[in-house]
Amino acid sequence: MTVQLLHASDMHLGGKADIGQVEAFEKMIPDLRPDVIVLGGDLTQRARHGEFQRARALRNIAARTAPVYVLPGNHDVSWWWSPLLPFGSGMLHRKYRRYFGDDLTPTLTVPGAILAGALTAHGVAWPSLTWKPRNLAVMGHLSKREMQRIRGIFDAAAPDLARILVLHHNVLRGELSGRMGLAHWRRAQRRILESGAEVVVCGHDHQEAAELLGDRVVVSTAGPLSVPARGSRPSGFNFLTIEPTAVQVTFFRWEAEKARYRASDTVAFARPARRDATAQVH
Repeated sequence: MTVQLLHASDMHLGGKADIGQVEAFEKMIPDLRPDVIVLGGDLTQRARHGEFQRARALRNIAARTAPVYVLPGNHDVSWWWSPLLPFGSGMLHRKYRRYFGDDLTPTLTVPGAILAGALTAHGVAWPSLTWKPRNLAVMGHLSKREMQRIRGIFDAAAPDLARILVLHHNVLRGELSGRMGLAHWRRAQRRILESGAEVVVCGHDHQEAAELLGDRVVVSTAGPLSVPARGSRPSGFNFLTIEPTAVQVTFFRWEAEKARYRASDTVAFARPARRDATAQVH
């Protein structure tokens, strides 16, 4: 069965977002006819109520066409509560939960695929501490417990379902930024490979990309939806077509002169036969 997935990330709704681009995206969703839609975090710029309310409206509009999967990014975390941990832990995602529900990493099954998300945005946290002050609440981390949970979900799923892992932070190094989104990224990549995931959809780096992790996991990194991408590149989103033998990632980019998103280049990967994850998640 072929599954078509629309993947948008990094809307940054608030003062920096181009609302015209957001509205253009909303209008074209029905024409794309996706089977499932992923909104991959950084819905907001400053985790404000009004920003979350606009993000919820976007989710509701998208849901008229297909099931929508949402998880938070680092901009959706009230990270300033982090110094008060453990007393402030419930506050980190309190606003997000108000508008999108208590489950930060839901599991969604659609015909042909199962989507499972792992939380990588934890505010200022020990596992992702950095010497760069500006990155203290920006870096993410992928815990052993999270990936054991993901592996259990994928192990229990029907064998004919494509296994899609949803993250916010990029798991491969950005071409222009030169940065990894996750702390301890080698360990994180190993956990992803051992989880049974076939496709990873992520964002955070503000540059679109489609690459292989190892020899069998397709990583689709969406650029920002409504703010300029790195290197003054246009904003955009990704559209994935997951077939029994191949995975195709098409980049949609904003055309300012025509005020629309338009499909540009497509990257295709062979989809190898699924292998059971038998190694220990470290």
